[in-house]
Amino acid sequence: MPKTWNVKIDNYIQANPNCIIATAHVDSFPTDLPLEPNIREPNRKSATYRQIFDSLTTEPVKFFSRHSGIVLSANIVKPSKTSLELEVLEANEGGSDGIINGGHTVLAFEQAKNYKYDLTQARVKVTIHIGLTEESAKDIALASNTTTPVDSRSKVNARGDYKFLKQYLAQLEQKEDRKFRIAYYQNQSGAPRNAQCNVTHLLKLLNCLDRNRYNPDGNKRAKHPANMNITSNITDTERERLTALLPLLPKALWIEQRFYEIIQEHISNPRRKGVNDLASIDIRKTTLLPDSKYSFGFGAPTDLALPIVASYRVFLDKDYKWILPFEEFAEDFIQQLWTNSFRRYLVSEKTAGNTVGTKISRNQEIWESLYISAQSYLNQHLMQMVNSSKEEESHVTQGAKKRGKGKRGELNATTVAK
Repeated sequence: MPKTWNVKIDNYIQANPNCIIATAHVDSFPTDLPLEPNIREPNRKSATYRQIFDSLTTEPVKFFSRHSGIVLSANIVKPSKTSLELEVLEANEGGSDGIINGGHTVLAFEQAKNYKYDLTQARVKVTIHIGLTEESAKDIALASNTTTPVDSRSKVNARGDYKFLKQYLAQLEQKEDRKFRIAYYQNQSGAPRNAQCNVTHLLKLLNCLDRNRYNPDGNKRAKHPANMNITSNITDTERERLTALLPLLPKALWIEQRFYEIIQEHISNPRRKGVNDLASIDIRKTTLLPDSKYSFGFGAPTDLALPIVASYRVFLDKDYKWILPFEEFAEDFIQQLWTNSFRRYLVSEKTAGNTVGTKISRNQEIWESLYISAQSYLNQHLMQMVNSSKEEESHVTQGAKKRGKGKRGELNATTVAK
């Protein structure tokens, strides 16, 4: 059922048949309007919020002239001389109504009321769009949020470009009884601020396994997905590529999870008690991964696992199918990478007094060395398979010869007997 809110006003104008602009009272302004069309949730720690709150509470009479106003969307508006009655459709009713721009402002109203500030003289300009479609509401939201920078992730989400990924994760949650914690937009409530839970990190994991785009043996300039930039505009071509990679996401998540478990095991049993010998691993912090089951008692650079994940693309063919059964080699291979190269790299950087940080994203040598290690590992396994096949053929051939000799001997014996 649609919900209704009343906004007390001094006056209003009908800017066009589908838009009303009014001067609204702050002290009675509804603070529980939905944020459905907004592209980010308000953050009371942000500079934007603090500026609005200070302006409102120090000189409420001047708030109208100092503030750009609030933009709303409503299904129906019923105006009178002293109020506007807003009918708002909820998201499950197909609506995209509520606060398009002004979430920080409404939050400031709520907090000022809670602290008992006198807001009776404060006014705010309110622009109300009537009967907007979801697409139109998002367009206005993107254009309106210009006071402070809106991150590209929020803009991509507002355009609905992450929908294909959200649908896949929802199916994966149901199929495998998992729960993902992904932040798709700025200040998203219920999603951790941990960088590994950012939607762009998921896209980086997928890109790491794109053996067609990042192929050192090919003619393209991008040999490795090092220092990759996640696009702020997902085109149809890009969505098609990412959709083809989506079935690999569970394996990419497993590689990252297993890598963090190995680090946890290492720092839990140090060679010298109380000493962490790995660069950029902070035992005072915690790390959360996209799958809600995985939390670790140390902090790590966001991209730390990406070169490890990227090395696994060696085991994929051009159709993104595993050349070897993943379960047969994945654990052994990651253990070899850790023991033979990556642990030594982190230890040597720590010994030298260096941090890894974002530097690992630009370190072509690390990506190249892990890729070569993967090629060597794959070649060894393929040779073992070939040799094993030859031995099997040899045993079959020798067995056939022996059986043939036996039959001829039996025949000769029979002939002699006759």
